[in-house]
Amino acid sequence: MAALLSGEVDFVQDLPAQDVGRLKADKRLRVTEGPENRSIFLGLNVGAKELKYADVKGKNPLADPKVREAIGLAIDRDAIKAAVMRGLSNPSGIIAPPFVHGYEKGFAAYPKANAAQAKKLLAEAGYPNGFAITLHTPNDRYVNDEAISTAVSGFLGRIGIKTTVAARPIALHSTAINSADTDFYLFGWGVPTYDSAYIFDYLVHTRGKDGRGPTNATGYSNAEVDAQIASLAAESDKAKRDATIKAIWQTVQKERIYIALHDQVLNFASTPKLDIPVSPDGSVFFKNVKVAKP
Repeated sequence: MAALLSGEVDFVQDLPAQDVGRLKADKRLRVTEGPENRSIFLGLNVGAKELKYADVKGKNPLADPKVREAIGLAIDRDAIKAAVMRGLSNPSGIIAPPFVHGYEKGFAAYPKANAAQAKKLLAEAGYPNGFAITLHTPNDRYVNDEAISTAVSGFLGRIGIKTTVAARPIALHSTAINSADTDFYLFGWGVPTYDSAYIFDYLVHTRGKDGRGPTNATGYSNAEVDAQIASLAAESDKAKRDATIKAIWQTVQKERIYIALHDQVLNFASTPKLDIPVSPDGSVFFKNVKVAKP
């Protein structure tokens, strides 16, 4: 930032969220913004008989659909956007950004925070006083990742779920997810193929079966969904394939094994002579860069 403001460099990529406002106000600079190919969400261990990082013994509260719905209702995504992300996020109800094939606006609709309804659901599930759980989060990978998790902890505290935030570097965090050593975690996912099958292969399919599901730490396993996911790799009929993708998303949204929070937003800054559009994958393609004549 200092080099940009002093004129030492003409372009800076991936601006820190806290600097975007003042850079936009600087008439010496051009700030461009665009959605990133990355969704931020919470993963829930729905498959274990008992959680490792919670105070409930003999059963798994996250296995109860009402508890998962309560968690989703407790979180104020708009408040996270305003207070944590400084406006640099697009709240969403699906773990896929808009330009991924299979995305639908209906899936992206997210509930407005409703603590009273969330408490009611917890009570119906048998947890009128809530429970305690650890939320694992990276602290060096996504925009304000630890701060997001801290905000989530606060929202869940309002409905009686006492959440301890355990922050760690992404190297350790990813290792824990890959080994399914977590019950409740913040994670982010990009889709380099721009197709929903990539999400399903890694995050939804039964872990380890047919080489799929390596990043599915939720314990979720559904043989019918597995078969649908596997069929996508060989289906050449576009209409049939799209129908299968929609059916899978309908199941994923209903099951709530993941609770979507938002899609990240990218910002670039440059001198006015440069016009560098933001690509969803964060790369700068020089064929798209425009330079004003001297």
